[in-house]
Amino acid sequence: TLSFPSTLQTGTGTLKIDFVGELNDKMKGFYRSKYTTPSGEVRYAAVTQFEATDARRAFPCWDEPAIKATFDISLVVPKDRVALSNMNVIDRKPYPDDENLVEVKFARTPVMSTYLVAFVVGEYDFVETRSKDGVCVRVYTPVGKAEQGKFALEVAAKTLPFYKDYFNVPYPLPKIDLIAIADFAAGAMENWGLVTYRETALLIDPKNSCSSSRQWVALVVGHELAHQWFGNLVTMEWWTHLWLNEGFASWIEYLCVDHCFPEYDIWTQFVSADYTRAQELDALDNSHPIEVSVGHPSEVDEIFDAISYSKGASVIRMLHDYIGDKDFKRGMNMYLTKFQQKNAATEDLWESLENASGKPIAAVMNTWTKQMGFPLIYVEDEQVEDDRLLRLSQKKFCASGPFVGEDCPQWMVPITISTSEDPNQAKLKILMDKSEMNVVLKNVNPDQWVKLNLGTVGFYRTQYSSAMLESLLPGIRDLSLPPVDRLGLQNDLFSLARAGIISTVEVLKVMEAFVNEPNYTVWSDLSCNLGILSTLLSHTDFYEEIQEFVKDVFSPIGERLGWDPKPGEGHLDALLRGLVLGKLGKAGHKATLEEARRRFKDHVEGKQILSADLRSPVYLTVLKHGDGTTLEIMLKLHKQADMQEEKNRIERVLGATLSPELIQKVLTFALSEEVRPQDTVSVIGGVAGGSKHGRKAAWKFIKDNWEELYNRYQGGFLISRLIKLSVEGFAVDKMAGEVKAFFESHPAPSAERTIQQCCENILLNAAWLKRDAESIHQYLLQRKASPQAV
Repeated sequence: TLSFPSTLQTGTGTLKIDFVGELNDKMKGFYRSKYTTPSGEVRYAAVTQFEATDARRAFPCWDEPAIKATFDISLVVPKDRVALSNMNVIDRKPYPDDENLVEVKFARTPVMSTYLVAFVVGEYDFVETRSKDGVCVRVYTPVGKAEQGKFALEVAAKTLPFYKDYFNVPYPLPKIDLIAIADFAAGAMENWGLVTYRETALLIDPKNSCSSSRQWVALVVGHELAHQWFGNLVTMEWWTHLWLNEGFASWIEYLCVDHCFPEYDIWTQFVSADYTRAQELDALDNSHPIEVSVGHPSEVDEIFDAISYSKGASVIRMLHDYIGDKDFKRGMNMYLTKFQQKNAATEDLWESLENASGKPIAAVMNTWTKQMGFPLIYVEDEQVEDDRLLRLSQKKFCASGPFVGEDCPQWMVPITISTSEDPNQAKLKILMDKSEMNVVLKNVNPDQWVKLNLGTVGFYRTQYSSAMLESLLPGIRDLSLPPVDRLGLQNDLFSLARAGIISTVEVLKVMEAFVNEPNYTVWSDLSCNLGILSTLLSHTDFYEEIQEFVKDVFSPIGERLGWDPKPGEGHLDALLRGLVLGKLGKAGHKATLEEARRRFKDHVEGKQILSADLRSPVYLTVLKHGDGTTLEIMLKLHKQADMQEEKNRIERVLGATLSPELIQKVLTFALSEEVRPQDTVSVIGGVAGGSKHGRKAAWKFIKDNWEELYNRYQGGFLISRLIKLSVEGFAVDKMAGEVKAFFESHPAPSAERTIQQCCENILLNAAWLKRDAESIHQYLLQRKASPQAV
């Protein structure tokens, strides 16, 4: 509130406010970021991070997305420093009071929201190019590392024209800068014309970066540049519609990467990275609708989660498939043209897409954005002469088991059905708009299988009758089911087992059918689910038996791949090799462990440097089965690493170490000066996920150091991530009570929902363990006794 000494005249006026602020260490507002010069001197850059509500920390403003303005920015800076802002420099002159300073003036911005304003002052090198539509693109890197900006520069220069063509709206600014910031809480931030990134989301060293890092950089650049139109040019009216920004950018980043790098098979990866992650969270009682009303800044921080990003992206992918690309593009252009430099709500997008497609978009999509959760579609079939009759019914899918209660929510579900006659083509597309429905498929032979959800595009899970499921399993073995459908089928079954709707043993049997599987993403999802099961069974006395099962499932593909790339291999082979060797090494596969130790020794001695793609699995394997000396060597490698990617790679695997004394050492290291503040989370999370003892030690460490950790992250989303990584592996009822009680006496407002979700997951894990542990144990023993193991 502003108070004035006398009554103001009506009309427009100018308000001038003098203010003083601080350059803080909290990675929000206007803050300082620490870096080391090539000569070893510690220095600071001054950088900004304003989304969601931190522009007010830097200058007085009406800090809401709908209150847009133009910004004239001038910075007074040391003359040997680089100064950047949203727009291009229009004047740079000596500062009258001090010959070591200069005043840098930037062009006026377009009308924009406060959260997108940005400025950076520091020491940087850059590489530059012009996109084919004439925009000046620069990537700013730490001094001496300009080479590492070239990959992102190439991606950005391809991405701008792609979006310009897709939206049919030109990029609205004269330049775009992408800059690597050392201390940075998020992955990146889409400030208009000056996009800030963590170093690991922008820098690629041709010799030391792994394939997954290249892919990550491509996706993040694609995401942030999409926001230049969708978010910056047209901005959400209020934070309730945040999902529109983030869900859309999280979907179209994949479309963009698929255009630039078709060899990544990125849409299959979308299913394991975003779609299944969103479904896991959205099956909880403590989920939230995509659209959620927010009042307080801490509530805004809370919705930067997998529902806004990953579920948002998944329902947009389903919508795009339902409308078709041509009408979708036309609707997007209508929306961006109508609302440019203004604000919009979810309904405005639906209206544009409805006008373009003539389909009932709002009616369909409101069922997905305004109510939480998603449906489980149950299907059974019957042969009627030459046709197949399908009986479909929908109920809300709950992580705790079958939905019970009176008012079950309903969804309008776009459903695609395929058959073994042409597994890649939809035999029929329908919109399921009621709780039960019968569908007739014409001319389907009795020996053909029928599958729902072609391409795993619809945001629902499917439960087949026993006979239908039985008929689909050969399609896994002989690979006639497409990869993304094999993945979706396995993931649905795993989730049904977790929810107690089917037995976990049934899923283990299906997992054994993947023996011929060649696809990286399918293996990645299998690996993830076996990891969840391994964590659960670490609470039992037969943990070793599940490790034997993992070795049996992964050994054949491990043998086929070997350790070294073969001629003609590509990006996905490199990702698969790293995944499989890491899984085998962690499980204690003898030949993998021996080879990992040999290669690690050569790497450390400088005889044969490990390729970047093999470092994570080798580091993980030797640490898991190593001793104090191994940890010492790893910490030394961390200290020597010049590249943040390598430091992060080491930080993420340190928790694999098993001795209680060494675990304590890793936890102390997590809070040391050696680890950047944003990376402490992955070190502690790695300890919690590394072993049974690590889980207990990490939780105790968080409780003992709560004040320091909470102050470090000022209640931002990193605190939620820390809590989630550290406690979600517990599977004893009383732990849920302990976690709840701790946070009742140590409030973390922006993590409230995460804490509720974690407590719910602990109780679900405990129920799963009680329900299935004995039958899993019996199955594993009987498998060991019979000679026909995989």
